[in-house]
Amino acid sequence: MTDPKSLPWQLRMFRRSLKKQMKVRALKGYVGHGLDRSCLLLTCGDNNGAINHHLRLRGGDWAWAEFEDEARPDMEALLGAPVHLLDKESCNLPFSDGHFDLLVSIDVHEHLRHPERLVAEFIRVLKPGGRAVVTTPNGDERKLVVRLKRWTGMNNLEYGHVRTGYTIPQLEVLLAAAGLRPGRTGSYAKFFTEFLELAINWAYVKLLCRDRAPGSGIAPSSLKKLQAVKKSYRLYSLLYPLFWAFSQLDRLLFFRSGYAVIVEAEKRCEK
Repeated sequence: MTDPKSLPWQLRMFRRSLKKQMKVRALKGYVGHGLDRSCLLLTCGDNNGAINHHLRLRGGDWAWAEFEDEARPDMEALLGAPVHLLDKESCNLPFSDGHFDLLVSIDVHEHLRHPERLVAEFIRVLKPGGRAVVTTPNGDERKLVVRLKRWTGMNNLEYGHVRTGYTIPQLEVLLAAAGLRPGRTGSYAKFFTEFLELAINWAYVKLLCRDRAPGSGIAPSSLKKLQAVKKSYRLYSLLYPLFWAFSQLDRLLFFRSGYAVIVEAEKRCEK
């Protein structure tokens, strides 16, 4: 059994991240397994490479791309592979036409002023019959924690978002407009987990890192940032079992949609 202390810091952090663990569990149901597939993962900040690592364990030949530059060196060190830097305006993907069987986009579209440009790139780089799996925050402004974010000053600017997110129907329309065929949908992270995430993010942004620039991250995504709050993170780690237990109350809300949504869509095969 692997000694947790011997793991890279990114993987140790992942073991203490409620929502990221939920995200990976949810994505595994869409990604599946495959040793001969060509796969691409797109992210936009709040990523140190741990999610990439866990998806790569599913098999396949993965490429990585990221819209924020700060954490890329740490990601590349963990993955042992280059992470391409993308531009939020053009959204151009540096890959050839029809290259990928699977494309996974994690919480990207809400950061973009022109998300339709990125979806058009999905169509270009996917093979006929290839799949895109897209996650975003739930854009339903009526949800309680979404309102709590506004009331506590954790608005879209703090998260670096252009918009709150997308509901499943909104995301389906965005993907379908580019020519992708929406399929399976789902959600994760219900009220109790999202409320905890808000409390933790608020403490990081408003108390621990009050001099940070808005939109520059709501959690430490690099080793340098983690070391700057290491005492607070040590306390968080000690309290983590209590946070985990509280998050399990989400099970009582099986009838409610989550605060993060997933939509799978397919590129139609050419006739």
